Formats: sequence, structure tokens, C-alpha cells
Amino acid sequence: MTRSSRRIGALCACTVAAFTFVAAPVLADDGDGFEFTLYAKQVPPPATSESNPPPKVGDAPVFADDLYKAKGGDKVGRDGVACAVVRVSGDQVDMNCVGTIVLNGGPGGQLTAQALTTFDTSSDSPSAFDLAVTGGTGDFKNARGYIRSTPDGDYDRMEFHIDTR
Repeated sequence: MTRSSRRIGALCACTVAAFTFVAAPVLADDGDGFEFTLYAKQVPPPATSESNPPPKVGDAPVFADDLYKAKGGDKVGRDGVACAVVRVSGDQVDMNCVGTIVLNGGPGGQLTAQALTTFDTSSDSPSAFDLAVTGGTGDFKNARGYIRSTPDGDYDRMEFHIDTR
């Protein structure tokens, strides 16, 4: 699988994941949410092979990431993402991905996220994308919002914008 096809995750996907996390995340102005950044690194890293066949409808890539406060810093969680290729048109691939993010400590709990994202398989530079936060547990009970996942070297920077009202 190409690096661009696993970008969703950060959730999550994750991506689909995704997405420095401060020791006490910055609370939203109204006190009903969280805003913080994590760095996701896929485990194990994707195999690199020039003989990978092009994606086709029905392919179902899955992946997992470890989540860090900073690149190479303290591990604060993990994620798991399952995707499905739903459309292929030339170099454009649409993937529908769903992921779960588990965070340890303040804040702690699980977040679920999903996205339908288009990837350009001809590009070595994947684009940033947003994941919709669809729910959560623990400190993230009733969570809604989004996660912006941006490629950042060997990591994906995941910016969390979570409302818990």
C-alpha cells in the first residue's frame, strides 16, 4: 500500500487517525472541549515496494499508529483504522475510512472518527484532510468536532478540535 493511501487516519486514520500534545490540553474558550496536537507514526511502517498494484474498488487497507506528544516523544495513545476503496478514477482514489483513537491520561478515553477522502496516487506529497469526530468515551463522552491530519515527515500531525457539549 502506498503512503498516500494510508493517510486517512488518522483517524484516523488515520488515519484515520492522526494528527505537541501538552500535558494539560488547552480547553476551548467555553470550557466544553479540547484542542491539542498529536503526532502519529504507523506501526509497523508500510512496506515499500515499487511492485504494489494500483488500488481497486473493494480493497480494504487497515493500519495502526502509535500517538506521541511530539515527534519521537512520549507515547500517549494508539489508533486503528479500517478503510475501503470505494472509487477509482485515473490517479484519484476515494477511500472511506473509520478509526478509533485511544488516549491515555489527561484527557483520556476513546474517540471515533471517519472520512471519505480522495488521494492522488501520482503524488508523493499527500494532502492534508479532515476527519469527522463521531463520538467518544471517558473525557470525550459526547465528543463532536474534527481532526486535521497533515503529513509531517515520517509522522502525521493530528490537530484535534473537540467539542464535548
